[in-house]
Amino acid sequence: MRKMLIVIDMQNDFIDGALGTKEAVDIVEDVKEKIRSYPAWDVIATMDTHDERYLETQEGKNLPVVHCVKETGGWKIRPDIAELLHDAKIYEKPCFGSMPLAEDLKALSEKEGLELELIGLCTDICVVANALLLKTALPEARISVDASCCAGVTPEKHLAALETMRSCQIHVINA
Repeated sequence: MRKMLIVIDMQNDFIDGALGTKEAVDIVEDVKEKIRSYPAWDVIATMDTHDERYLETQEGKNLPVVHCVKETGGWKIRPDIAELLHDAKIYEKPCFGSMPLAEDLKALSEKEGLELELIGLCTDICVVANALLLKTALPEARISVDASCCAGVTPEKHLAALETMRSCQIHVINA
């Protein structure tokens, strides 16, 4: 069984930028330690990626805070995390979940058994969206989320998202 780590959106805007929180800053060292615990070839990352028309999108109308605009400082993965992801495949995604990530992991699972662990930001948006998408694509794979390496928009939403994932048979560890 191959264990893989998926690092969700550890970008400057979500840590200490436009949508940053104290809780996001607080998980950075745990995230780095978790990344180091996996072989480099078994780490995948995602990046929230928008363009200058973000406020015209459905997401932008519901979350009118410009963030993660491609090639800006806020879009980039935090440097000390980025250096740990130098060999990782990185999926840019225009919305919460990444269909190409799910499709690629589904194809890989047809060749070998997979166990997936997710960490990152934000628990209640992109982490839960990707976890549920992966559970749908790979219903027999063990999928887990390390709560100590995630942060939500608020602590309450973080806890609510963890409970939602538990309800959908996603294993929550270190809660």
